[in-house]
Parts: sequence; structure tokens; C-alpha cells
Amino acid sequence: MSETYDLVVKGGIVWTTGGPAAVNVAVRDGRIAAIGDIDSDAAGQIVDATGLTVLPGVVDTQVHFREPGNEHKEDFESGTRAAALGGVTAVFEMPNTDPSTTSETALRDKLDRAAGRAWTDHAFFVGAAPENAEQLGELETLPGCCGVKMFMGSSTGNLLVADDETVRRVLANGTRRVAVHAEDEPRLIARQGERVEGDPATHPVWRDAETAIIATRRLLALARETGRRVHVLHVTTADEVAILAAAKDIATCEVTPQHLTLVAPDCYERLGTYAQMNPPIRGQRHNDGLWAGVRDGVFDVVGSDHAPHTADEKALAYPASPSGMPGVQTQLPLLLDHVNAGRLTLARLVDLVCAGPARIYGIAGKGRIALGFDADFTLIDLNASREITADWLASKCGWSPFEGMTVRGWPMGTIIRGNVVMRDGELVNAAVGAPMRFQDTLGTHKLSSC
Repeated sequence: MSETYDLVVKGGIVWTTGGPAAVNVAVRDGRIAAIGDIDSDAAGQIVDATGLTVLPGVVDTQVHFREPGNEHKEDFESGTRAAALGGVTAVFEMPNTDPSTTSETALRDKLDRAAGRAWTDHAFFVGAAPENAEQLGELETLPGCCGVKMFMGSSTGNLLVADDETVRRVLANGTRRVAVHAEDEPRLIARQGERVEGDPATHPVWRDAETAIIATRRLLALARETGRRVHVLHVTTADEVAILAAAKDIATCEVTPQHLTLVAPDCYERLGTYAQMNPPIRGQRHNDGLWAGVRDGVFDVVGSDHAPHTADEKALAYPASPSGMPGVQTQLPLLLDHVNAGRLTLARLVDLVCAGPARIYGIAGKGRIALGFDADFTLIDLNASREITADWLASKCGWSPFEGMTVRGWPMGTIIRGNVVMRDGELVNAAVGAPMRFQDTLGTHKLSSC
């Protein structure tokens, strides 16, 4: 008697642990049960992937969904809907909400808000602050927490750990990898006069390369002193690529699609404040350096840094305009376009958005197509040519800096733990997202009643 399965993905080129292969994948109870020449007649549901490539589920490890406090920009439902439409199966959400996610109560509130509304699997960062530094070792072990996030430079929200002594306290409390926004706050304060009213092209003059370099050097020194693993978010300078390449024993790092795709000064001339983000888009030398970091294996992940603001907010004259741009839905199309342009291999893409997130954060059961792993799949058409248009975007903010751009390569399906969530640009199931589990904290205590 043949085996029976809940779902079989058949006819596609599947990105297995041995590379691409023309095999079928079977799912039972939300996990991968078989890979190979599988009789699809034995499945309750069949997904025909003919002509498509089946990747492990894409994980976006940096999104800001603005809930609670700024739901007019985004919320868990709209943000995860955008993620699923973009081929993303899981997200890590950032703590700079209102209130900030700095306590067990705030973390539980986010988990409760996401329940039944999130289209993708999810986890939440706890924000580091001077007042909770000594509690971070406990907070980082809570179910649904992906780790600690620390802002060394001021950005959206009020989380800030600017001085070495407080950074040291944060790093000394806990064991999981700490994700860091590395910009030097004293230099940002000293250089505020470099901003020119109404000219967003002065954003990278104010938040110059040295602002990032100083902070990254400070962070690495303190990480070595305390013996704590760190993860440097949204790296923007060629200089930091070289610095981080020499610190791979203790530091991992991220690059964003925006910093790989947009280049100053052109982006500010075309987009104005819509190109404004922290750390900023920089010039060609730094863009070239980031691509070298991708090719040479320095970067461990690509994260979208999805950070939406409304069009009215972005229309304010610089520097009153807020920093940040949406990106969770466009991340994979942009990266696939880079694959087709020869700047990125598909193997490297899988490492950066599937295997890399699971490896550096220790996500349990995700990141690869292998027996026993969660049945998370992102189906892509490498040859599809599509224009990024406003009517495709699901974010509440309603815009993208990449509107009007035609890309080659497109997400065609999103499957999460065996549930088909998106197919051919349409959501086709209920919101099935659930909290992720992490190898560092399996079996730790449950959330207490609050």
C-alpha cells in the first residue's frame, strides 16, 4: 500500500540540500515527509510546480510592522499579507513600536495581536534599553522571541543604547546573538548641521560612512570583550565589509535589497525623501563594496528592513521627513532580478534568505528542504517579467521606491507548513502564521500570565 500525504509539490525544480533536482516533495502534518519520485495520487492536495523552481521558504529577518502604536502605517495583518504575496514564509519583527517591545508583557501583547491575523510565521525581537539591560538574558529566552535588538544610533522610535558602558551591559546579559543598528550617536549629534533643509541628498552627508564605521568598530571591540555574538544589520559601507570579514568568528552581518539596488546621488534626485532611510543609501563605491561582500561570502543574510511610512509623512520637507521605506514584498523580486542580471547566483540567494537566517539565528526546522523540516516553500518563476506596480502592493503605506521597475523573476507561490497561502499573486487560504521556535531556547519556560 502506498504512503499517503497531505500535499505533494510536483513537477518543479526543487532546491534540495544537494542543489536543484527534478523531484517531488511530499508533506505530512506540516513537515516534509518524502523527497523523490512520489506518487502524487496519494496526496490530499497537489501543487503543480511545472516550470517553477521550488526554494526553501524565504525568511525576512528584519521588518517593522508598526503595531502597536502606528497602525496607520502598517499592522501585522497587512505586513504579513505583503510578505506572503512576496514569497516570504516567515518574518522577524523589530521592537521599535509604541510602546517599545522591552518587556515580557509587550512581547506577549505582540504575540496575541498576531494570533489569527498573521499570514506568515513570525518572531519578535526584544529591544535593548538602559533600563532592561540586566533582564535581557531572561527576555531573550521567551517563546516567540528571536533575540535582542540594540540601536546604537537614534532612528525611528525611542530605543537607544548610545554609550559603551550600556552596550557592555547589554552584551554581558544573555547568550543569543544580538542584532545591532550600528551608527555612532555622538557623531550623529555632532553632525546635525550637515543637514540641509529640503535636500534629502544631504542625508548620507549627515549620517556619513564614518558614523557607521565607528559604531561597528566599537561594537566588535565590546563583543570580543564580553564574548558575545553580534549581528550587524543593514551594512552600508565598503569599509565595514572589510572590517566584518576580519571578525567572522564573532560577528555576522546583513545587507538590504535597497542598498544593493539604489545608488546615490541618483536615488535622491529621482525619489527625494522616498529614498531616505537609516543608515542611508550611499554612492557607487559603497554599492560596489556591498556587492563584493555578497560575492565573497561576507554577508550572512539579506533582510528587507521593511519600514513603512505614509506618503503624507514622506512628503514632509527633509529633515522633518521620516526615514524608512517598505520592502518585504519587493525583496525577492529584486533579488531574482539581480540573479537574472548575473550579479547574484541562485545558490547564493538561497543561502542569504533561507539557509542563512536559520543558521545564524538557530531557527528550528526551517531554512532547507530536507526530511523532517517544516514544509515551507517559495515557488518562483525565474523567467517571468513583471512590473512592480502600486496595485500589487499590500502594505498600508501604499508605495514603493521600486514602483515602475520591471524585474525578471517573480514569486508564484507561498507554502507555509504545508498550507498553500499564496498562488499566482492571490492569497488562497486563511492567515495560518504561527510563532517560530529556536534551537537555543527549545524547552525553556513558558510565558507567564501577565
